[in-house]
Amino acid sequence: MSLLLLQFHPWSSSSSSARSLLPCGFSTRGNFVRPRLPFSRFKASWQELAGVLVLSAIPFTAVKAIANSSLGDSLRRQMEERKQAELQNSSKLKALAQLARKDSMWYGEDRPRWLGPIPYQYPAYLTGDLPGDYGFDIAGLSKDPVAFQKYFNYEVLHARWAMLVFLGALVPESLDMLGTFHFTESVWWLVGYSKLKGDTLDYLGIPGLHLAGSQGVIVIAICQALLMVGPEYARYCGIEALEPLGIYLPGDINYPGGVLFDPLNLSEDPVALEELKVKEIKNGRLAMVAWLGFYVQAAVTGKGPVQNLLDHISDPIHNNIVSFLKST
Repeated sequence: MSLLLLQFHPWSSSSSSARSLLPCGFSTRGNFVRPRLPFSRFKASWQELAGVLVLSAIPFTAVKAIANSSLGDSLRRQMEERKQAELQNSSKLKALAQLARKDSMWYGEDRPRWLGPIPYQYPAYLTGDLPGDYGFDIAGLSKDPVAFQKYFNYEVLHARWAMLVFLGALVPESLDMLGTFHFTESVWWLVGYSKLKGDTLDYLGIPGLHLAGSQGVIVIAICQALLMVGPEYARYCGIEALEPLGIYLPGDINYPGGVLFDPLNLSEDPVALEELKVKEIKNGRLAMVAWLGFYVQAAVTGKGPVQNLLDHISDPIHNNIVSFLKST
C-alpha cells in the first residue's frame, strides 16, 4: 500500500519549489510526483542471507520439534492433569460473564445504538450479545449467524493489528524527532522506499543491528512469510493448536485467555473483562479509521502523521483539510 501511495503525490511538476522538496530518487511527470525506483541489490553476503532465512524459520520448526518430542509428551500429560480443573473454572467464568453482560449498559436490548435517540428499525438479528454491537448493519452482512461470527473475528483481528501498527507508525517518528533514536528512515511510508533504494536499515536505530534490514525487499517478504507461518497455522486450527505443547487456552477464538494471552488474569473479573472487550473494539475501530487518515495524509502531504500533527498545531488555520480542499 505504501508503494502505491508513493506514486500518487499531488505536488505539481511545474513548481520548482515543490521539486526542491523532493527526496533523492523522486522524479516528476505530468501532474504527479513519481519515485524512481532503482533495482534493490543484495548488500549482504550469502552467509548473512542464509542466517536470516534460518532465523525466520526457527520458531515454527522449534515448536513442531517440541510437539513431536518426549518433552512434548510430558507437557501434554501435565496439561491433561490440569485441564479438568481449568475447564470447570472456565465454565464458571463464562456463566459470570453472561450475568455481567446482562447488567452492563453496553450489551443487550438497552445498549446504545449508532443513531442514538433517532427512531430507526434496527436489525432484529443484532441482539447485543457481542461487544461493540451498536445495531449498525446497513448492508445486511450479519444476517447469517455463522457469517456474523466470522466477520466479528475478522474485525477483532484487524482492530488489534491496527492498534499495533498505529504505534508502529507514531513511535519511530516521534523518537527520531526527539533524538532518542536515529533511524535511516523514520516515516512509516518511506521505509519501504528506502529499501527499494537499497538502503540498509538498522533495527531500532541501533547501528549494525540489521536482522533482515540489509536484505532486499523479496528476501524480507520471504522472512515475513516464514515468521507468520506458525501463528497463522495456529489461528487456522483454533485455540486447540497449542495443546500439543501443553498449553490449554480456556477461552474462545476471539478471547483465548490463559497464561499466554491473559498474563494479568484480567478474565478473573468478568464484569471488568466485558467492559474491556467493548473498549478494545472501540479503540480498534478508531485505529483502523486513523490508518485510513495516515494513508490519505501521506498521499496529500508527503509527511508522517507526527509531522502532520505538529504542522497543524503550529498553524491550524492553514494546515487542515478545509484549506487543502480550497487550494486544489
